[in-house]
Amino acid sequence: MGKRKQKNQIFNNLSKKQKKHLKEFGEEHPFHDIVTEKAEKTQILDLPDSPVQSSAESDEDNEPEHKSAYQKLLSTLSSPADHESEDESVYDEEEVEEHLSEEGSDGDEEYQEAGNNLTVTPEEADEGEAGPNEGGEDAMEDETAGGVEFEDNEHESQFCLENNFSGEGEQEGAESTAKQEDKEDSFKLHLDTEISEEDVKRITAGTKAKAQVKWPKLGTLLCSSPLERFGPAGQEKDKRPLALHKVLETNWTSLNHTSNPKGAVEEVSPLQLELLSLMGSYRDVYFPESSPLTEGQQVRSAYCLHALNHVLKANSGVLGHNAQTRENQAADKAGGNKVEVEPQDEPRDQGLTRPKVLILVPFRDGALRVVQTLINLLETKGRKMDVSNKKRFKDEFGEEPVDTPPNLFRPDDYTAIFSGNIDDHFKIGVSILRRSIRLYAPFYSSDIIIASPLGLRTVLGVEGEAKRDYDFLSSIEILVVDQADVFLMQNWEHLLHVMKHLNLQPLDPHGVDFSRVRMWNLNNWAKYYRQTLMFSSIQDPHINNIISKHCFNYRGQVATKNMPITGSICQVLVQLPHVFQMINSNSFMDQDARFQFFVDKVLPQYRDSVMSHTLIYVPSYFDYVRLRNYMKKEEINFASICEYSTKSEVSRARHFFQKGDKQFILFTERFHFYKRYTIKGIQNLIFYGLPSYPHFYSEVCNMLQAGGQGEEASWTCTALYSCYDAQRLAAITGAQRAAQMLQSQKPVHLFVTGEEKGPLGP
Repeated sequence: MGKRKQKNQIFNNLSKKQKKHLKEFGEEHPFHDIVTEKAEKTQILDLPDSPVQSSAESDEDNEPEHKSAYQKLLSTLSSPADHESEDESVYDEEEVEEHLSEEGSDGDEEYQEAGNNLTVTPEEADEGEAGPNEGGEDAMEDETAGGVEFEDNEHESQFCLENNFSGEGEQEGAESTAKQEDKEDSFKLHLDTEISEEDVKRITAGTKAKAQVKWPKLGTLLCSSPLERFGPAGQEKDKRPLALHKVLETNWTSLNHTSNPKGAVEEVSPLQLELLSLMGSYRDVYFPESSPLTEGQQVRSAYCLHALNHVLKANSGVLGHNAQTRENQAADKAGGNKVEVEPQDEPRDQGLTRPKVLILVPFRDGALRVVQTLINLLETKGRKMDVSNKKRFKDEFGEEPVDTPPNLFRPDDYTAIFSGNIDDHFKIGVSILRRSIRLYAPFYSSDIIIASPLGLRTVLGVEGEAKRDYDFLSSIEILVVDQADVFLMQNWEHLLHVMKHLNLQPLDPHGVDFSRVRMWNLNNWAKYYRQTLMFSSIQDPHINNIISKHCFNYRGQVATKNMPITGSICQVLVQLPHVFQMINSNSFMDQDARFQFFVDKVLPQYRDSVMSHTLIYVPSYFDYVRLRNYMKKEEINFASICEYSTKSEVSRARHFFQKGDKQFILFTERFHFYKRYTIKGIQNLIFYGLPSYPHFYSEVCNMLQAGGQGEEASWTCTALYSCYDAQRLAAITGAQRAAQMLQSQKPVHLFVTGEEKGPLGP
């Protein structure tokens, strides 16, 4: 029996754990040694001269469990008398790895189940045949407890960019990318453009050249550019066609069909074409007209296509350079030292960490729709995508069955926002390579990270915490914030916390090859190359602040600025006088002036018992707490409802208010956003601040007709506003009336709704 064959036989006798430990540490763990109950006598062991002799002794031994694992390991090695060369020892190590790989493919059923079930085909996922992978239960528990991330070691090498080369399919993608580069692809132009320190100072100073252009579907666009050589968007959509990766060229036109399988829709809408043109220019884009009922699905399909196109191009470039480097090394070895070849510089095609795209969505259902869109865009007619961990993803992000009362009525926008799984604490990494998608990839092995601000906040941590990590956000090249208005209703501070930790210099290298890192990443200029795509259904100063204070794209920004012609006050059905009173405020954050005005001017008018059944609508929770404490101190007869109230507290407050036992009821905007309850018994309305959503104004006003108490002639409505509420005021009263109210010398303005002529101004 030869030496190599003997090694194979002894190696196959080891268990899976022993083989794994042998591969990682070069020796077996003593924990796996078999110890007999009887105490063994101390023996002097003479090491054999060859492993053949050791094998013979092992066969003749009647009790093989007495032989320690250390002796087995020594039997696979040669004695010092053999004087093995260093090359032979390296060869043995490679042989061990070869055995492990062979065992992984041809091993027993238990070992295959540990890794191969991580890849779930769509058929298996639908039939439920694929069980949980080894360690999957523990991984989910650890993730819930904020522990170690889920790890998919089986597919780590398959999706690792550093160890992969462009195959047949990727080679075609690399060639397609090269052709697009010749056409001045915006992807290549954006990442390869080198800015100077003077450009950085100019961007940081905040001076921007602004211009307005008008597009057919998007309407009025406000274009701002910090650098003169990158002018406004203009009509570039007509000049430059979409430069897509070859994998997406044949399938992208059907993205609306895949997102809406129930109904027939147009292939690509004009709105999507204009959005894709702006995204392709790699400018920051702010689109505040993304309604969940109409434009929401089209917008999601558009930014998923753009993000996927960016990732495929970046990965194809890295894999192509890997193959080129390998070919150069093979040519050098084949040629020997006869011909001296000048060393070539490594291509700089990577960031400090692998994640390139961060997509923030408010609920798990949004993440589910994003992943489904990515899969649909990559699937072709004759071939389905290989999606790892798909069954687990469906279980965790799918819709949970909820028993909804049949008579419960909710508006259409509420149904569109809160459909599916509405859990707001999640995060998931996605790796994309060779037309395969790997879900639940570790962040440092992911191309796209899909998360909620709360889910990332638990990972990012705060200063002083021992366990925190934000290095994976250091090289984000595209940031997508979808449904930004919903983040206002959750916790805006979480989103600000994420923005502050984007594109920071990482604390650890994380195994990066610095010779291939782009220079602007090494200079800590990644935030000047990051493209931010912000989508919302409303205009809001908080969202505008994100664009102006946290986005530094050297290519500039494009924001849709369409003024509303008709306001939501036109949707008020009841006959009601609306009194708008202006507050003199020094800043947007000055809440003291509003509070003093309310306490001194407004509240005394409603303290009389005649003005009972008064609902006070408070947009901010902090203002709600301030008013609640004041009314408790003044011993005012009131009830309160907020988003943190229990069902019993809400029921009691509504009952007492409707019966007249409570004169006032405090009502927060976030409670109305999440519940949409109809409050009965309202006769007087006070808007402490204008609603964030314009249609909330008409919804609350129309509640007056649900109570059935009092006469319409006695109903009143008072709304407070300041000059910093221009956007909300325009959405409620219309742009023309809002401009008149803000410029007028009179602080009080009256509108009357419910008449045939509609709302009348002062």
